[in-house]
Amino acid sequence: MAILEVKNLSIQFGGLHAVDNFNIQINQGELYGLIGPNGAGKTTVFNLLTGVYKPTEGIIKLDGVDITGKNPIEINKAGVARTFQNIRLFKDMTVLDNVKAGLHNNYKYSTFTGVFRLPKYFKVEKQMNEKAMELLKVFGLDAFADYLAGNLPYGEQRKLEIARALATEPKLLLLDEPAAGMNPNETQELMDMIRFVRDHFNMTILLIEHDMKLVGGICEELTVLNFGQVLCQGKTAQVLKDPAVITAYLGE
Repeated sequence: MAILEVKNLSIQFGGLHAVDNFNIQINQGELYGLIGPNGAGKTTVFNLLTGVYKPTEGIIKLDGVDITGKNPIEINKAGVARTFQNIRLFKDMTVLDNVKAGLHNNYKYSTFTGVFRLPKYFKVEKQMNEKAMELLKVFGLDAFADYLAGNLPYGEQRKLEIARALATEPKLLLLDEPAAGMNPNETQELMDMIRFVRDHFNMTILLIEHDMKLVGGICEELTVLNFGQVLCQGKTAQVLKDPAVITAYLGE
């Protein structure tokens, strides 16, 4: 069953076709990679999928529901969450509060209830604390719950960003260059963690990545972008051997 179905997606900035006639289908539970040279349009695709940009043409369906042109909040509530190449945590907030920030889609109380600390406030806050700690424990971050997020080591900040994204209970998780800035040992740990997230949360994952070891190690299928257009799609092993991909992406 397709969780994400994108047809003829395009966007123009002035006369430039940043993404042109992009098509992709990702099934439930897949670990899918989106790769291509710098400037190929990968992050633009993510911005289209998350409502940062509105497409000039095309349709985006999430679990059969048309989400084309909706704003980022609506798309997040529909079930799409993302991380960023440059980590975007609330660095002056605690690790626990960062995860709780992602829970507000599903745990709510009114401003009046919060200001006057009514019984529902304490009930919901208790539920959020428990849920956030469950997520932190999954990622081995529960011992750091009271730390400021900005004080965590880089690799742990990456984990926290993924935990916060999962707190929104998405159907589709978009990871934007999760291995950026990591050493080989951290990259291997990240690969294991992404597999675990997919299996533990029954999650569908689409990732952008330049680390070919990571891409080849965990992605089941790939789409290669070049100059905003799909160059190649298919099983990872076949795509990485495609002569056009080698020429355009690997520079050989």
